[in-house]
Amino acid sequence: MLRNFLIAACCLTFALQASAQDALGKWRTIDDETGQAKSIVEIYQMGGKYYGRVVDLLRKPDDTLCDKCPGDLKGKPIVGMDVITDMVKTGNEYEGGKILDPNTGKIYDCKFWVEGEDQLKVRGYLGFFYRTQTWYRVE
Repeated sequence: MLRNFLIAACCLTFALQASAQDALGKWRTIDDETGQAKSIVEIYQMGGKYYGRVVDLLRKPDDTLCDKCPGDLKGKPIVGMDVITDMVKTGNEYEGGKILDPNTGKIYDCKFWVEGEDQLKVRGYLGFFYRTQTWYRVE
């Protein structure tokens, strides 16, 4: 009986650690220049791929439109917009998709991964150049 309890405890511990490393959920983004919280992005899964949708703007009204966004996104509300698209989980990283910067309208190749329990490292690429931001999990 003690053996079964120990096995169950180990399985539960492993499951909790695995879920802590999952990127699904809400994340607070931080402005690189000011260091202030900028928005809340929710990472969700659909059709085997991962996406990030803006669910709240923290420094602008929630009805702010994306004036610099390309194509069909131009003039659409930023809240509700997918700014991360088509990511695939490979090991502990999510990659192969794109990230949109609504402030500039530029789209970058993207990769992200969870560090610790509450940090998401989000990297946007343009050729060999990249920038990495740290986002923080929202409870």
